[in-house]
Amino acid sequence: MKATVSVVCLLALAILVSACGGGMSGDPTTQASPPPVKVANSAPAELRDLYLAGGCFWGVEAYMSRIQGVHDVTSGYANGEGEDPTYEEVIRGDRGFAETVHVSYDPQQVTLQTLLDYFFRVVDPTSVNQQGNDRGIQYRSGIYYTSPEEAAIIEQVVAREQEKYEQPIVTEVLPLQNYYLAEEYHQDYLEKNPNGYCHIDLSVLDGQELMIDAALYPRPTDEQLQERLTDIQYAVAVNNDTERAFSNEYWDTYDPGLYVDVATGEPLFTSVDKYDSGCGWPSFTKSIVPEVVTYHEDTSFGMVRTEVRSRAGDIHLGHVFNDGPEDRGGQRYCINSASIRFVPLDKMEEAGYGFLTSLIDSQ
Repeated sequence: MKATVSVVCLLALAILVSACGGGMSGDPTTQASPPPVKVANSAPAELRDLYLAGGCFWGVEAYMSRIQGVHDVTSGYANGEGEDPTYEEVIRGDRGFAETVHVSYDPQQVTLQTLLDYFFRVVDPTSVNQQGNDRGIQYRSGIYYTSPEEAAIIEQVVAREQEKYEQPIVTEVLPLQNYYLAEEYHQDYLEKNPNGYCHIDLSVLDGQELMIDAALYPRPTDEQLQERLTDIQYAVAVNNDTERAFSNEYWDTYDPGLYVDVATGEPLFTSVDKYDSGCGWPSFTKSIVPEVVTYHEDTSFGMVRTEVRSRAGDIHLGHVFNDGPEDRGGQRYCINSASIRFVPLDKMEEAGYGFLTSLIDSQ
């Protein structure tokens, strides 16, 4: 908050903070766990493609298909000689095909970088023509791209991954030359055969929680924000000011929907977790996932409070206190309306937040 706040407003704020438990809250990271991951399918026109070779495609397909934001995964053969190879021809190795999966994913939910990070968790990128117990050229590891933009991102991720190993990474990064679907019995093999062979530890994804990828919400410059935001939004979000209680935009809004960072659009809170705390500002029991907000000690105005800022935008949101509903985790996120933007449930799909509608549908 800045000293530009009027004396009347400041006194009102101090009274409200005192009445509502102003002071250092308990550890906000102990808030209740986020709901299970529920991912809505995206329209095909919105999806992007990624081709990965990581040993036997049964396990790679099953693994990648379980990642949030992945729409579909198929097993096939890529970057070999000739057309329409059969499995018997591929395992001979003389045509040079690699067992490969085609990953169709929603870029509004997950980035290429994140998918590659998941991929490198379960492959040995220093192993030549071998993954797990499988040996042969068809089991080499590879990432096959379809555009120069993808190639640049892949190279960056591989370079970062190389820092973890003393041996050189041999995962090939090449343009996709061809891709042919494998026979039908290979598709969704581990779903059809739950006890089938798999060289990948699928438990890596156990307990996977809803993921909001910060890379999807880059922060504009302060100059750009000053052009895009209203005066009060800029004063609060960028300059750490505050707004008047009971006369801000969302303090008494309870329609179903999503509240996002006014600077970046990163999802922060849902209407499911909003409640009337009586303080005159929007109040929430928790953020949509813990990672989207950060916490900082605030000693302004002679008080000790925990400031809440957005992760991607690093803007001032408000404060968190430990006087919230006990049956919902005990936290009260007191947030400035000027720092958030409300997206109604019926507009979320259009605005690019369709993958989150299932969190709010039941409200």
